[in-house]
Amino acid sequence: MKNNPRIIFMGTPEFAVASLEKLHQNGHNIVCVITSVDKAAGRGKKIRQSAIKEYALKHNLKILQPDSLKDSVFVDEIKDLKPDLQIVVAFRMLPKIIWEIPKLGTINLHASLLPQYRGAAPINHAIINGEKETGLTTFFINEAIDTGNILLQEKIMISEMDTIGSLHDKMMMIGGELICKTIEGIIKESITPQKQVDLITNQANLHAAPKIFKQDCQIDWNKPQNEVFNFIRGLSPYPGAHTYIYNASGEKLQLKIFEVEKTAISSTKTANIETDNKSFISINSSDFQVKIKILQLEGRKKMDVKSFLLGVKNINTWRTSKH
Repeated sequence: MKNNPRIIFMGTPEFAVASLEKLHQNGHNIVCVITSVDKAAGRGKKIRQSAIKEYALKHNLKILQPDSLKDSVFVDEIKDLKPDLQIVVAFRMLPKIIWEIPKLGTINLHASLLPQYRGAAPINHAIINGEKETGLTTFFINEAIDTGNILLQEKIMISEMDTIGSLHDKMMMIGGELICKTIEGIIKESITPQKQVDLITNQANLHAAPKIFKQDCQIDWNKPQNEVFNFIRGLSPYPGAHTYIYNASGEKLQLKIFEVEKTAISSTKTANIETDNKSFISINSSDFQVKIKILQLEGRKKMDVKSFLLGVKNINTWRTSKH
């Protein structure tokens, strides 16, 4: 156990795969992989396996998919595996009866520099808030979400061109490396866990990262250009920022907007759309116009503005408000 601890890995989406893959490639003793149950998804409601399950199956790793993490049979299965460590990456909240089992503790990888951006959507919120820097944190899980003692952190710069998609992919790869460094540090006893409370100088300066729902994704064109720009890239490509546009007869269309460009053109009328109906669409924010690059009409495929304007006419007569 000292140099090769028995590890249980818990995760579900693609973000977690890079960490599991790194552990597996480095020869760590993964005694079980725990992931979500298979679910029906898409228009055809086909049963889909999680990205983690697909990787585990491919590499013949033991898999458990509990409906309930408090189920007594599942808890006994975990205890029977005698884990020294549990690694959690993009899974769900663990009950105490599970996270307290391993002798060396249960470690979570979180996509922010804790204690900043605790919550389900740290990458999105960091971009939406216009941060220039974020990072990854490994920490011991305790009773409250994302509040356990910090083990290691790694800073990551956010460029103005980053979206949730590009930053997610960068962090996913770096996360696998950080998990391995953390395990090595725990084995060698070279890491001194740090209490998060010691890093908080002002509670009011903490940013939260709550889960993002569809109703949270509507663009507010009454905000300044920079805020609109950050909001759109912080939700691109998923779940996607959206807006509604209206014509004089009251018809309404929903547009998802995935890529925009800042302009130096001052806005003339708040929420007004400007276009030549051929090659560009610009929408006024509270200060400068925002040029739309990639968008998607509800029920259609994602496309560039020129392609969109071939199918939707007289956009110059539409507005982003009813009045």
